[in-house]
Amino acid sequence: MSWTAYGSFLAFAAVLVLIPGPDFAVVTKNTLAGGRRGGSWSAVGVCTSNSVQGIAAVAGLGAVIVRIEPLFQAIRWAGIGYLLFLAVQAFRSAVRGRYDELAAPNEGNQLRGWRQGFLSNITNPKVLVFYLAVLPAFLGAHAPLWTLLVFASTHAAIGLVYLSGLVLGVHRARAWLARRTVRRSLDAATGVALLGFSARLALD
Repeated sequence: MSWTAYGSFLAFAAVLVLIPGPDFAVVTKNTLAGGRRGGSWSAVGVCTSNSVQGIAAVAGLGAVIVRIEPLFQAIRWAGIGYLLFLAVQAFRSAVRGRYDELAAPNEGNQLRGWRQGFLSNITNPKVLVFYLAVLPAFLGAHAPLWTLLVFASTHAAIGLVYLSGLVLGVHRARAWLARRTVRRSLDAATGVALLGFSARLALD
């Protein structure tokens, strides 16, 4: 493994992770709803999905999924539908303006956070395509499996660190963000963002 290639990959992966996407919106939403634990579990869900997709790409399953058009499209449209579902939830929350769960985050919020983080990432085919297209560009076509796993795990770890920082920042500002007018505005903005992400995924 070339340390130069690894360093270049680290920089590239960090830039991609910093670009807001569905994972950013979902983790922010669950931090507001479930506190630091709920947001952290959502971040872990995203990282779990990244790890699964990275292993699938290394094992060759990712290439199979991409090449089987009906399967790939099924995953893509499942992702579009799920983002639309989350957008509708955010809009409903903004309209109702009821945030009783903020007072007492519970285990259900944590489990829901992990599930939503995992599903928002696993149904995004761009993540799988990233592993299939980007890793060979840095490693070459005949890199050993352990090197591919190191690179894929690194991307998942960078994502977890970034999302954990996001959770901490949102949690610290939660007292202000939890105000009813602010929270309703955030829910509406989150709904618009998720709607935009689903539309972009549908048009790509």
